[in-house]
Amino acid sequence: MPLDTGNVRRLHLVADADTDEAPIAVGQPSLEDGADIGLALKAAREFRGLTTQDVADGTRIRQSYIEALEDMRLDDLPSRPFTIGYVRAYAGLLGLDAEAAVARFKNDAPDEGAELRAPVGVRRERDPRLALIFAGGLLVVGAILLWNVAQRAISKDEPPPQIAPESAQVRVAHGGTVGPGGSVSLGAPLPAPVESTTPEPYKTPGLDDAAANGGSVDAAKLAAKARAEAEAAAGITDTTNQVVIGAPFKPKGQMLGAGAAEASGVLIQARKAGALTVRRADGGIHMTRWLSAGDAYSAPRTPGLILDVVEPALFEVYYNGRLTGRLTSNQTAVARLIPAAPAPVVAAAAPNAR
Repeated sequence: MPLDTGNVRRLHLVADADTDEAPIAVGQPSLEDGADIGLALKAAREFRGLTTQDVADGTRIRQSYIEALEDMRLDDLPSRPFTIGYVRAYAGLLGLDAEAAVARFKNDAPDEGAELRAPVGVRRERDPRLALIFAGGLLVVGAILLWNVAQRAISKDEPPPQIAPESAQVRVAHGGTVGPGGSVSLGAPLPAPVESTTPEPYKTPGLDDAAANGGSVDAAKLAAKARAEAEAAAGITDTTNQVVIGAPFKPKGQMLGAGAAEASGVLIQARKAGALTVRRADGGIHMTRWLSAGDAYSAPRTPGLILDVVEPALFEVYYNGRLTGRLTSNQTAVARLIPAAPAPVVAAAAPNAR
């Protein structure tokens, strides 16, 4: 059975396209044939029995570019350097002189100095961020314009300030009335209202007594302290500071200090938040706490304890569950807060009857 060798020459030619030694067929048309280089290459291809697809496979150039090159449709081809490369590869595949093919192409299609075109199939893509930046700029400009328009509209709606002309000013005459000339009289000034009067200056209790007795401010303070102690012993209500002497103790917060078995009977209750430090007789700290409003401290029977506070008026003193007053100094001994026991009453002995 005979072998079919009809396409052996074509397959061998395509296979040798990767090399620079393609065979030249006898009687093959030269580069000078045809009206232009495209027709010359086409005639050589048809002489060898090749199709445009065979040339595309051998040169790795698109078939559409091969057809456009043969028809010299340069607008359908990429830029000029790419087209020259296609001509060189096409001529080399057919065994023709590649440089001579390029020279004729330049003669048939001279360079007119036009700008290089981008390769066909390449699409220019813009940066999407540019559109966002441009839109943002338009929004900012629009907002500024709207704000200016709104400000002008508001200023137009505001009524102009009304200023009376100098000729319309009222003339005031003391002691007169409204006359035909437009003069106006003012009456006597009215007294200030009660709530706007200046309050009486504060006076320290006992200061007047000390001044009358020729004493100093310290003497006035001692006199006030003595009066307060006397009122506490008598159970008098202190109306100035709203302290009810003898009032029962009411727990309002947490209880600190000694229990019932060790308590001395002295309770210190905080009216407002403050620091309380209890020192021993040797100066050491027995206890220090920050008392909130309503917290109370039960002093133990330990001898020599001293209460150290910053604001004495914030702490109320109770003894055996009854209010005896408030702390009066920054450092107070617990023993001084225990009232002295009244002296026993001794009955007089009856005279011996004779």
